[in-house]
Amino acid sequence: MADRKAPKAPRRKRSDSGARSEPQASEVQSDRPQASGVHSGTPPEAPAPRPIRVDAEVVENRAEGGENLRLRLLVPGWPGFLPGQFVMLSPGARTSVERTDPLLPRPMAVFRTHPRAGGAEVEILYRRAGRGTRLLAETLPGQALRLVGPLGRAFPAPASGERALLVAGGTGIASVYQLAVSRKDRGPVEVLLGARTAADLMGEGDFAALGVPLRVATEDGSRGTRGLVTALLESALAEGPGARVYTCGPTRMMERVAQLAAAAGRPCVVSLENHMACGFGVCLGCAAPLAGGGYALVCRDGPAFDAGAISWGALP
Repeated sequence: MADRKAPKAPRRKRSDSGARSEPQASEVQSDRPQASGVHSGTPPEAPAPRPIRVDAEVVENRAEGGENLRLRLLVPGWPGFLPGQFVMLSPGARTSVERTDPLLPRPMAVFRTHPRAGGAEVEILYRRAGRGTRLLAETLPGQALRLVGPLGRAFPAPASGERALLVAGGTGIASVYQLAVSRKDRGPVEVLLGARTAADLMGEGDFAALGVPLRVATEDGSRGTRGLVTALLESALAEGPGARVYTCGPTRMMERVAQLAAAAGRPCVVSLENHMACGFGVCLGCAAPLAGGGYALVCRDGPAFDAGAISWGALP
């Protein structure tokens, strides 16, 4: 097969803040249509902000128990974000010599943001797991990280008055926080969080401060109910009126959530956490198999998908 040249990206413009606009996936890969039939229901409540590429200053990188950390970044020219979007972060601090090992950035959910002069402070919750996140955990206040974002398709909004059940586990907890924030004054919302142990549980205090119904499960019983968060979902589905389920976390957890929602006749939106290298649809490294055949790109077509659109048995 003959080599195929990558499409040329459009010229990026530098804003007054120093941030550079990042080309949208459709601009970089204009000849590759987005996957169809993978989204339904009410679309996100606002257009997605245009991504930027910028060096962000580390404000804080604090351990929060176990292998969990909270990273706060000062991001010039931050355009805002929608619930469920993510950023790509360099694996470790930038220096005068560009890092090539590891080379690829890491996708991280945007937990929340705080406005600052000329931009925003962006919070990321993450877990030290591999080499890239270990390097990220070593970054210090005042150092810089390369950031691209916000990226991805946001969570669709529930219908007016529709109950929202947010089910999250592991690092997926970070993806649903802003959805809880956006829904708490607009309709009924309940949050179900799961982890292996209390030390592995992310952001519980932040969710509790929202004042929304919150239930927690840990596999060893060290926090909340002993068992799996999916058991909490079974109870929640049986307790109240019709609901839309949103979930993010380990693949097998999301698969079970999707099964429970389908059995209850309730719509379910999943936010996939596939590995990816670019974040905007060029590398094709985050392809997810679809139930109807073919593939969707998690970075561009997702990460939010209708649960029924995913071929769960073909996911790793």
